[in-house]
Amino acid sequence: MTLKIRPVLPTDKEALWAIIEPVIRAGDTYMYAPESSREKMLGIWFDPEKYAYAAEENNKIVGTFFLKANQPDLGSHVVNAGYMVHPDARGRGIAEQMCRFSLVEAKRLGFLAMQFNCVISTNTTAVRLWQKCGFAIIGTVPNAYQHAQLGLVDAHVMYQWL
Repeated sequence: MTLKIRPVLPTDKEALWAIIEPVIRAGDTYMYAPESSREKMLGIWFDPEKYAYAAEENNKIVGTFFLKANQPDLGSHVVNAGYMVHPDARGRGIAEQMCRFSLVEAKRLGFLAMQFNCVISTNTTAVRLWQKCGFAIIGTVPNAYQHAQLGLVDAHVMYQWL
């Protein structure tokens, strides 16, 4: 099924929190503290320096992602992105559709490259997916992530010229 991907709206906050909360609570894929508040996380998602999107399937939000300049000023031509899929919707290709959409959208917005700063090495599903979408691991930071179950694990920097 093809997703409808659109910019997030203030009325999407509850649906987005239903996606964000279980992802961060797991403590195995994102840098945000598992106990991060709803206000903090929605503030991050709705930051005016970000382009945030909702992915809908049958008029229900099943995924979300954001795009933002990876660095200010002279590094602002490289975009950073973060993707989350509702736990009940995983395994259906939603993350891949969001990623492929975001590559086109980032280029449309004027970015020249996309970089993921912290892809957790133990998140092999994401590593394989990003590679399938054209990203290369350009570096690995040892013990950069405090995994909730595994302790310190490596994090990859992944990159793609658009």
